Amino acid sequence: MFESAELGQAVSEDEYEERVPVLRERLLEAQGALRSAPFPVIVLFAGVDGAGKGETTNLLSEWMDPHWIVTRAYGELTQAEREAPEYWRYWRDLPPAGQIGIFLSAWYSDPLVKRAYDEIGDPELDERLDQIEAFERTLVDDGALIVKFWMHLGRTQQEERLRSLGEDPAQAWRVTEKDWKHWRMYDQFIGVAERIIMRTSTGEAPWTIVEGTDPRFRSLKVATTLLEAMERRLADGSTNDDDPEARDVDSLRVESQTVLSHLDLSRSLSKDTYRKELEEQQARLNRLHRRALAERVATMLVFEGWDAAGKGGAIRRLLAALDARHYQVIMFGAPTDEERAHHYLWRFWRHVPRPGRFTIFDRSWYGRVLVERVEAFASGLEWRRAFAEINGFEQELVNHGIVLAKFWLHISKSEQKKRFKSREKTAYKRYKLTDEDWRNREKWEQYERAVHDMIERTSTRSAPWTLVEANYKRFARVKVLRTVCDRLEHVLDTSAEPKVASTA
Repeated sequence: MFESAELGQAVSEDEYEERVPVLRERLLEAQGALRSAPFPVIVLFAGVDGAGKGETTNLLSEWMDPHWIVTRAYGELTQAEREAPEYWRYWRDLPPAGQIGIFLSAWYSDPLVKRAYDEIGDPELDERLDQIEAFERTLVDDGALIVKFWMHLGRTQQEERLRSLGEDPAQAWRVTEKDWKHWRMYDQFIGVAERIIMRTSTGEAPWTIVEGTDPRFRSLKVATTLLEAMERRLADGSTNDDDPEARDVDSLRVESQTVLSHLDLSRSLSKDTYRKELEEQQARLNRLHRRALAERVATMLVFEGWDAAGKGGAIRRLLAALDARHYQVIMFGAPTDEERAHHYLWRFWRHVPRPGRFTIFDRSWYGRVLVERVEAFASGLEWRRAFAEINGFEQELVNHGIVLAKFWLHISKSEQKKRFKSREKTAYKRYKLTDEDWRNREKWEQYERAVHDMIERTSTRSAPWTLVEANYKRFARVKVLRTVCDRLEHVLDTSAEPKVASTA
């Protein structure tokens, strides 16, 4: 593979000086056009130590406007990164639409190093590469342009490069003992790199191998490849969400039975039973919460349901058993301009809790397959692929050891109307009722169909949905409390420590 990487290619100084002004002008024009485009550009550098990744990154920032370039280089994990799921730090750093993000030593670095050091075998490497492909596919499906460069040097060229840098007082800091150790392991690293590139060079996110011996050739190769990719995409004018079924009303046709049809909405509790069980379950939750804090197990609770179904009341009963210093309740509405410029999951990744903490989501990422689907805010392709994206997101949370519990609070249409009328008459509740709530009732059947699909496609073994019969609030609140306690207890009793993804 690397033998065909234009080894020994060089560019004369005259040719370089002639091509650079034109190239820079076109790069700036493309960057200007990108500013109003609905997608970001993600540039990823990997490769041999000393092959010019850092120098090339600096050059791109010099040739283009650095105000609209986000550059991230990853080293040892910070404490916050160590406590979060593996991809948290990459999601957090993704550029918004209209900007360029340059990533060095990113998501390919850890599996490459671990396999070269024989810390993992080929099966685990392939599993990690599957995760990477899924991550990149999620970004590409949302419209991102991904351009990946493997910066290459032969073994002899790498040795010469490292010695040259080490002998230059101004550059010697760049060369470490680890660089020399990796040079001595050159064959191991290159063998793993070939496997990685062959597995992950896809049509949507291909690798470009750049021979890095000659800095002028290297610079022109990278800049030209990036420019051509940007110009092609900008000229294309399409996005991966172009879909003739973007307003797919037929997909929400009402069927006689849904998963909600089988719920017994007559389930209730007497006041005395409610008080007794509420006190017992809150005491139980308090004990489990303190234990989870001590054992550094994080919890994420997701609440979805009909308007006026009692999500707020159920959440308040949970909070009464928790330490306010260690929980956060987040209510999501329509995305802000900043959030809209990123992948829709970006804003939720930002709120993944730290070990031992509780985060409660009042509305969540399921808006993509509910309100955005029903109201046609998302295209057909967007909401259809969201099922798999959400399952992948939640699986990563659970694999990291986070306790994830998801609740749909269900009430009848007649009960909802009754509660709406009550809110109209109660001064301190009137603010909760909006014109949009009444409009949503007109699409009850479409929403019920969307809920059915959501539960059917995202209620997994590791992240199941709990359907809560909520016509009677006392029953619903106790069921939510008991379920949270059961999930926490199960995780705490079956795992002495939270599962932490292997990263470096």
